Amino acid sequence: MAAVGERRITYDARGLAEPDADAPRIAEVSEGRATFDARDLTTRQINLELRRLLYEEGVTDVTVQNPGAKHSLGVGILTRCRIRFAGSLGYFGCGLIDGPEIHVTGRVGWSACENMMSGVVVVDGNAGSLTAAAIRGGDVVVKGQVGARTAIDGKGGSVIVLGNAGSMTGFMLQRGRIVVCGDVGNGLGDSMYDGTIYVAGKVRSLGIDCVPGEWDETDDEFIARKFRIYELGEPPAFQKFVCGKKLYNYDNLEPSERKLVL
Repeated sequence: MAAVGERRITYDARGLAEPDADAPRIAEVSEGRATFDARDLTTRQINLELRRLLYEEGVTDVTVQNPGAKHSLGVGILTRCRIRFAGSLGYFGCGLIDGPEIHVTGRVGWSACENMMSGVVVVDGNAGSLTAAAIRGGDVVVKGQVGARTAIDGKGGSVIVLGNAGSMTGFMLQRGRIVVCGDVGNGLGDSMYDGTIYVAGKVRSLGIDCVPGEWDETDDEFIARKFRIYELGEPPAFQKFVCGKKLYNYDNLEPSERKLVL
């Protein structure tokens, strides 16, 4: 039983938390679209209103005005829908999502789109460090610059950056693609295990086991398709980087060593 004063959370058949009665219920809804002003709302209230609209009202298109760079907005959305944040987000925005198409008209802070499973996130401005960390699927498009450690530990999906990227971009990349149209800092692709990194500008230094790759027609097709889908104009000439596979040593470990690794 829940303690006195403790909020009880119930779950539906899919294991998702059911809409919360504490949602502010201020959105204007018309023909499957909703808009609400988040200027005077807390992070919790904004997310509750989003979930109420998507899961209770069945709205598929939501605009959030004046998000005010609050942290952790638009997280845990597990349905197909469209969300527009008319402004900037703080840290951890749009994390743990599976399905939505999200457009942020401003900037985003650290760790945007962390553990993203599927969907699309387009950011018109800059993004902080750790953008798309541990991404598993979907597309993240940043039209400005990104900070350090972009798409580290990536397990799928695509990250496209029209500006520059910071150091250790693609660190421990396991799968997926990273596209940087500008310059990249130190340690590109350090300790990457698989995946592909494309860079149009200068690379300050390659990380351990990141090496130039051989360009083929599948690279042309991928770049042209993504630039066409997101209307990014004519793609520049890219360098391709892949894993050199010199760190593929796990299978050669003795059983006692594997226990230490695990």
